[in-house]
Amino acid sequence: MNQLPVEHGVSTWQNRLRGLWPRRIGWRLALGFGLLVVLMLVALAQASFQIHHITRMTQRFATGDMQRLLRVQALSLQTEGVGSALVRLMNAPRESRVAEYTDVDQRNRRIDAIIESLAQDMLDPEQEAALKRLATCRKIYADAFLATVDEVEADDLKAATRALNQQVNPALKAMLLESNTLLQLERLRIETQLAQAQQLYERVAIGVGGLSVLALALAVWLGLATTRSVIVPLAKLEAAARRMARGDYTSRVPTTSAEEVNRVGQALNSMTDAVVQREQHIVRLAYQDALTGLPNRTALFTPAVPPPTPFNCVVLMDLARLKVINETLGHTTGDTMIKEVARRAGVVFEASVAAGEMVPQPTVVRLSGGTFAAAFHVADRAAVQAVHARMEQAMVAPATCGVHSVDLSLIYGCADFGLAGKPLPIETLMRNAEVALHTAKRSTQGFAWYNEAQEAARLSHLSLVSDLRTAVATSQLQMWLQPKFSLKTGLAVGAEALVRWQHPQRGFVSPAEFIPFAEQTGYISLVTQWMLEQALRTLALWAPSHPELSIAVNMSTRDLADPGFIGRVSHLLELHGVEPRRLRLEVVESGLMDDPQRSVAVLHALRELGCHLSIDDFGTGYSSLAYLQQLPVSELKIDRSFVKDIDGLPVTQRLFKTMVEMGHGMGLMVTAEGVETEAEKEMITRLNCDVVQGYLTSRPLHGAALQAWFDSLPSA
Repeated sequence: MNQLPVEHGVSTWQNRLRGLWPRRIGWRLALGFGLLVVLMLVALAQASFQIHHITRMTQRFATGDMQRLLRVQALSLQTEGVGSALVRLMNAPRESRVAEYTDVDQRNRRIDAIIESLAQDMLDPEQEAALKRLATCRKIYADAFLATVDEVEADDLKAATRALNQQVNPALKAMLLESNTLLQLERLRIETQLAQAQQLYERVAIGVGGLSVLALALAVWLGLATTRSVIVPLAKLEAAARRMARGDYTSRVPTTSAEEVNRVGQALNSMTDAVVQREQHIVRLAYQDALTGLPNRTALFTPAVPPPTPFNCVVLMDLARLKVINETLGHTTGDTMIKEVARRAGVVFEASVAAGEMVPQPTVVRLSGGTFAAAFHVADRAAVQAVHARMEQAMVAPATCGVHSVDLSLIYGCADFGLAGKPLPIETLMRNAEVALHTAKRSTQGFAWYNEAQEAARLSHLSLVSDLRTAVATSQLQMWLQPKFSLKTGLAVGAEALVRWQHPQRGFVSPAEFIPFAEQTGYISLVTQWMLEQALRTLALWAPSHPELSIAVNMSTRDLADPGFIGRVSHLLELHGVEPRRLRLEVVESGLMDDPQRSVAVLHALRELGCHLSIDDFGTGYSSLAYLQQLPVSELKIDRSFVKDIDGLPVTQRLFKTMVEMGHGMGLMVTAEGVETEAEKEMITRLNCDVVQGYLTSRPLHGAALQAWFDSLPSA
């Protein structure tokens, strides 16, 4: 019954102590170390005080007590020596007594001086009483000493001896007894003081030791308190941080009695909340397209939740003319169209699921630009065709983009498990759909299924592109020349350089097969460099006999964009010692318009070198006459499509004549390409064309045939 109040009281005191204990770690440490320092100072002060006291006692012992003890000892010695001196005085002859008298007098004076000095220092009652008795005995001795000396001076040795034995010696013995008593008292006093000093030293040692133990206990308590209030909470913070590092953001950092640790814990909790929000945002960015809200490529390949039925079909959908729309109407319009396609596609696939054309939960994602992918599971290709029809119907209505109304047109590439029905990973289906999409873009239908033939052709092209660098380095390429003739004189004016590739395994590879891929990959610059070197080497060989002949080399669009192209042309001209006017550089009309301003600048720089420039395939592309009149070109080459059967096509004749007159009006030489019949040649001659090039006059030549043609030319 009495235990509860006691426990309650203890608990109350503990709570009060906790209330007094500071909540801030800094104050706790300051308080604990302050108490420790105070204890150390108290111990140091007490030790210093006691040491000072002991030092004073030691000094007093050394300067007072020991000196007094020595004087008491000297008194005993002098008292013993007086008796011996008197005996010598009595037995000494008269003539020697003066020295003995002097010795006895000195001893007596010393005894008197010692007694007088001791009388001033003695404070102990017993010592004072002994000293008084000693003084009394000294007076008795003095009287007896005088009586003895009188007998000695009277030469009465018997009487002197009797006085010595009866009066002097007893007095001396009494003096010696009292001096020994005084000596014993002084020794006892010194021993007592030494014992007191030892006790004092022991008390000081005990006090300092106790304070040291108390300081040690305080230090241990402070260490434990610091550990409990700092280390333990920090360990909790560390554990919480490690849980955060493992991705566990649900647990919170608990509160402690330390204010600083609580602030750090609150900061960690706030940081956890911020990390959770940012991680959720990052996940959204990683798996969701920001523009359309659809999943992205990552979500397709690594879905958070696998689809209930594995996908067996992937359809890629690409928004046609998006680049033109962005350049013409702005990217805002393009983004609006992309979002509209995403919205309509979502509606179509929901309707297809409702109609039973595919298994529920298809995935529609945006890949990049205007390209979308749809992955789903269908029973057969007929269901995909039905979905395609729904998509086409959904895209019929134009999209409203501000004040503009823009048609939506999609190109489709589809891939499935194929006839064998063998399951394929989603990555393989996606790759196959990309191959089908490229095929659809080249076709007029805008829709294509993947087949293995497409993959074979694609791999073949990739292989060709990888072999092209080796072909340039090992001279697998060949330069063929197709002569050009003046329609007025019939003489050769030069030739156009044509590249051919004799592959060691595949045999002859058509330029139409590898040039487009070389353009896409940038390897076309290697081809241009090789053709320039071959053409200039040939022109250097022709210079002695036919300096009037020129060779035309085609430039690609990438060459026009290459800042180092002009420098390489200049270096090769100087290296081979060829007059720049004999090198013609041809650029196609469509290539000029990719970047008109840069193209004009590059062509002017080449013209300043002295090279002649030609516009190839004129009439097949879109160009601005305003830009054409700025070009420093000297030749227009009219494409074969305007020459074929021109003798029987009046409309083509009028168009051809217009182009010739336009060229002449700009001061340009006009060349007709691809002339194959005499009728075509006769007609272009009547239409005032300047130069002819084609199978009629000469096929492309190489090797011995080229040398034979060159040897047949009339000397200049």
